[in-house]
Amino acid sequence: MNAFDQTTVAEASVKPSLAHVRRNDDGSFAIHELEDHLRAVADLAGEFASSFGHADWGRLAGLWHDLGKYSSAFQSYIARESGYDPEAHIEGGKCRVNHSSAGALHAVEKLGGKGRLLAYLIAGHHAGLPDWYSDEHALASLSQRLGDEQHLQAISNVTIPAGVLHPVITPATKPPGGEAGLALWLRMLFSSLVDGDFLDTEAFMDGTKWLSRGTFASVAELLNKLDMHMVQLMDQARPSPVNRVRAEVLRQCRERATSAPGIFSLTVPTGGGKTLSSLTFALSHAIHHNKRRIIYVIPYTSIIEQTAGIFRSIFGENVVEHHSNLDPEKETAKSRLATENWDAPVIVTTNVQFLESLFAARTSSCRKLHSIVNSVVVLDEAQLLNPEFLQPIMDTINLLAKYYGVTFVLSTATQPALNSREGFGWTFRGLDGVREIMSDPDALYRDLNRVTVEMPPDFHARRGWSEILTDLIAHDSVLTIVNTRHDCRELHRLMPEGTIHLSAAMCGEHRSQVIAGIRERLEKKVPTRVVSTQLVEAGVDIDFPVVYRALSGLDSIAQASGRCNREGKLDRGKVVVFVPPKSSPPGTLRRAEQTTVSLLSGNTSDPMARAWFLRYFEHFYVKADSLDKHDINDLLTKDARELKIQFRSAADRFKLIDDVESQAIIAWYGESQALIGNLKKDGPERWLMRKLQRYSVNLPRRVVSKLVETGEVHEVWPGIFAQAVSTLYDDKVGVTIGSPLAAEQLIA
Repeated sequence: MNAFDQTTVAEASVKPSLAHVRRNDDGSFAIHELEDHLRAVADLAGEFASSFGHADWGRLAGLWHDLGKYSSAFQSYIARESGYDPEAHIEGGKCRVNHSSAGALHAVEKLGGKGRLLAYLIAGHHAGLPDWYSDEHALASLSQRLGDEQHLQAISNVTIPAGVLHPVITPATKPPGGEAGLALWLRMLFSSLVDGDFLDTEAFMDGTKWLSRGTFASVAELLNKLDMHMVQLMDQARPSPVNRVRAEVLRQCRERATSAPGIFSLTVPTGGGKTLSSLTFALSHAIHHNKRRIIYVIPYTSIIEQTAGIFRSIFGENVVEHHSNLDPEKETAKSRLATENWDAPVIVTTNVQFLESLFAARTSSCRKLHSIVNSVVVLDEAQLLNPEFLQPIMDTINLLAKYYGVTFVLSTATQPALNSREGFGWTFRGLDGVREIMSDPDALYRDLNRVTVEMPPDFHARRGWSEILTDLIAHDSVLTIVNTRHDCRELHRLMPEGTIHLSAAMCGEHRSQVIAGIRERLEKKVPTRVVSTQLVEAGVDIDFPVVYRALSGLDSIAQASGRCNREGKLDRGKVVVFVPPKSSPPGTLRRAEQTTVSLLSGNTSDPMARAWFLRYFEHFYVKADSLDKHDINDLLTKDARELKIQFRSAADRFKLIDDVESQAIIAWYGESQALIGNLKKDGPERWLMRKLQRYSVNLPRRVVSKLVETGEVHEVWPGIFAQAVSTLYDDKVGVTIGSPLAAEQLIA
């Protein structure tokens, strides 16, 4: 038994309206009465929405979300499907009964225009937030559903408690941010509703799961743990210029944490201790301003595990890691539950997970949004925000900071130019009033200047791989970073035996093991040559005496420099930028390369001087086709005055990774073949698919189609593809694509 009053069949004197039915171990049935469910969800949704000042809307959405369950059709359906009443008759067989439209229609009938706002939430609480109108899925659009009165008529002759149908609640608070903020506000209310619905249903269906939620340490306890950890680090650290700078960065982060909430930048050169210092700022700021949690957002899964591992070594199970490559063996029962609604004090996630959730329509993706309210969000390597979506991202960050109590920290060595500005025929609404945490970033750059960067004498004189090879083999330990998987393979093939390859052609488990091996070799001073794509640049903690970098964006060159003489053990490290045989692929990479060339041609000063980066990003963004390439803002705001919002279309378009053009295949590596066997036998269970993510490699769909034709890949479950022959994956370089397929199609 759990906290709910459960009525068994034997005890029921009056037939109740059912929300849910659970069969007990002894064969009896426990019923979740519908009125109890509606009132409980109203309480939860109201509580969650109160965090951003809109409990009135949350309560009303919760009270009406399941009104359609009062219909005789639904009551017959649930009684029959649960076995509670096997004689229950359902018109048309066992099809599901629409129970979400009635509440949406009732909201509009009772509240008019205000009711339409609630209608989005109620109509979508299972299927996801709908579009107002839709050419492709007209029946799923809200305008179509609000025109189908039969669902309201289905509950018109049913006895519904007056306190449910006509509560003494009139939503009085107004959506914050006007028309521009309406879509985000509705998503926040939607999150409050669906999380309340999930939690109340879970408490009835599985009380043990409910009881295991929310048992994490407080933010204050976590800061104490971090402080003790930092004291130990300081005691163990040898005196050096780098460690002195790290101590100063940490001190300033502690001091500035009492500053008023808002948007901050943390500008610290690579190797300056940004990760733990930014976490110290975030926890201290959260305590001082009563923030609920820390959300650490990282661009790549290749480094999220490293960061989450550091945090977990300090905080234990109070850290929840949420991304596609999560290893189930690192999960606990509590962490699995917390990923559903981010109910934990420290969340470590990816740009994709965080940003796509802010524009999502699906219930599972939106459920956690209200947990972002009143939190501290650290955007690590902020320069890697995708330019194609930059305007809607900036607008949303501004709304979250102004109306939802979110403090942002933009943490990077190369701060992007995110301030508002205008040009001929264009306007960029950026982040204004950003406060820098460091008192003198220029001094930090001078103090941590431990490498010499050599730019090519002629940016237009391309060098062949054999010529570049001659330079590389002169060094016992050298890291070479190139722009595409194809270039990585080509150069690695020419390099001496024992050279290590690192690229996204390797599955995540393979890459993790290789990076760990590189660190171990460098610590033991074993000669180590590595050829890698840019995945090694952002946050991967390795330290080479010499780094070669193919010509690219200035920010990438700076990040590559951060893998050179990282600990300052040498007087000077050496970074050499070379012009590769071919230019970068069309798109963001080529635009970044061209921006660097146009900016630095003829320059004789230090290319890593901090002033260059502001100019670089200003030029880079101006050259972008659009900072809202997919018209996300139009879908969400253009007709907001008439309450016509295209939630589902915006969510479909806001994809930081184009899953339409790419397809994951499961490679044969480690234990993956045994896991593939489990998949064939038992189907795609949640734990299994999360584990298989560790062994997946993304390829263009057209390439996968050809590999299926040649028999090198097969479909092991509908929509799930896996390696079929041993020759497709190499234990040194990952997926090997040979003729007639064009390997140069595979970038990064």
